Amino acid sequence: MSTDLTGDTAPILFLVSLIVALAAVHVPLGDYMYRVYSTEKHLGGEKVIYRLIGADPKAEQTWGAYARSVLAFSAISILFLFTLQLVQGRLPLHLNDPGTPMTPALAWNTAVSFVTNTNWQAYSGESTQGHLVQMAGLAVQNFVSAAVGMAVAMAFVRGLARRNTGELGNFWVDLVRGTIRILLPLSIIGAIILIAGGVIQNFALHDQVVNTIAGAQQTIPGGPVASQEVIKELGTNGGGFFNANSSHPFENPNTWTNWVEIFLLLLIPFSLPRTFGRMVDSGRKGRNQGLAIVAVMGSIATLSVSLMLLFQLQAHGTVPTAIGAAMEGVEQRFGVANSAVFADATTLTSTGAVNSFHDSYTSLGGMMTLFNMQLGEVAPGGVGSGLYGMLILAIITVFVAGLMVGRTPEYLGKKITPREIKLAAAYFLVTPLIVLTGTAIAMAMPGQRAGMLNTGPHGLSEVLYAFTSAGNNNGSAFAGITVNTDWYNTALGLAMVFGRFLPIILVLALAGSFAQQGKTPPSIGTLPTHRPQFVGMVAGVTLILVALTFLPMLALGPLAEGIH
Repeated sequence: MSTDLTGDTAPILFLVSLIVALAAVHVPLGDYMYRVYSTEKHLGGEKVIYRLIGADPKAEQTWGAYARSVLAFSAISILFLFTLQLVQGRLPLHLNDPGTPMTPALAWNTAVSFVTNTNWQAYSGESTQGHLVQMAGLAVQNFVSAAVGMAVAMAFVRGLARRNTGELGNFWVDLVRGTIRILLPLSIIGAIILIAGGVIQNFALHDQVVNTIAGAQQTIPGGPVASQEVIKELGTNGGGFFNANSSHPFENPNTWTNWVEIFLLLLIPFSLPRTFGRMVDSGRKGRNQGLAIVAVMGSIATLSVSLMLLFQLQAHGTVPTAIGAAMEGVEQRFGVANSAVFADATTLTSTGAVNSFHDSYTSLGGMMTLFNMQLGEVAPGGVGSGLYGMLILAIITVFVAGLMVGRTPEYLGKKITPREIKLAAAYFLVTPLIVLTGTAIAMAMPGQRAGMLNTGPHGLSEVLYAFTSAGNNNGSAFAGITVNTDWYNTALGLAMVFGRFLPIILVLALAGSFAQQGKTPPSIGTLPTHRPQFVGMVAGVTLILVALTFLPMLALGPLAEGIH
């Protein structure tokens, strides 16, 4: 393999091929998902599932019923996964000598993490979780937590598309269809591709011992990795089978599997705006609305990737300057550029998978991973959550524009009254409140400050990153901070729960409010929401709102470290 420190693949070719591939699947996948969530036909296997869970696929739900279904399903999932981890020692395919004891606090944190699509891991996967837990517990939640996000997004889009009704669809139908018709078939195809690329798929339990060149013996871990790796990326989950996550050669062997994994984690989020456009209007107007949303996502993502590459490839400091890039914490088989693109994509979405140590990035490179999450992960964001997050920001933008001209703002024919803007504002504020409150409490407690590997601005960045990742359901971390303690397991678990379900409740309430309205015909004062001007406005409002919220904390952390 090449040892070029700037990446085995030329950065421009890597990015261009990624953009071309995403553009090629945007329309067909977006249209397919539109048909999945719009058809009234149910597959035979789906009907069996509905009978087993006692759901009526023909009955639609109000926003309150939809929200209660989401919460009930998630609560049962947390309880099941929590119990499964604590009893795994009595189950088949468990580890005979787990390296990290599974305590109730760790089991709670992990259960919450995977159910909320966060996949924060305060343990080493290969030395803590048995294969049965990995497959029947963690991988299953990778599927259904992603399907929950897409279901909520579809309910919100229906709220914008429907008129004079209180119904948003059926959660159980959306959940089953998203899992069986979208995530499962794409995962099967993706897993085959990853296996062809060298990702392992077996049931070996740490029993393969090999002799090294130096004459010592090494135990090689095994497991059903490819089947979990593909949904980890496709569902923007991020939890790795191995502690090293996507930097491990069994999860991500080479540069082209690295490209495939980045493509997978961006695939659905960048295609959902097309689904949104088709659902609000099947004609040209709808397609233009979808293009406007994906253009905002793409513009912010392009700016973020450009800055990340600049900070990592043109790094300052004795060693980075000497070798031409910030190589610390980066796998040589990927190189700096491709690792930087992965880090940017995984934090612009809610994936949280890593193929390099974000803690080892330059101060400004590390700041970009933080800022990407603090944007609300909307460019393109997690599966489902990125779409409804960006639509909330579009609504806030329309409201701000309405204030400028002194008229009641409208979005897609729906008036934004005080009720709607309160719900949208609460959605935007709830996650920063969780992140900043959690960070402040941790920094105020000497016992929790002791868990930081570093002092000063970088130590603050470690704590801020942990709560930013948990509150935004990302799951990545700055290496070094010790979080497998009762306090951090509990605090970060609560951040994940509130960061996932409070926004979902607000989104569904907003969808219900919009669905009850009629359609307001456009007038001369209506702001066009499908033109480049609107794209620029939404991107500007997004960046300004986040800067005003988090700039003081960033100034104390990565910015102060960079100046120093």
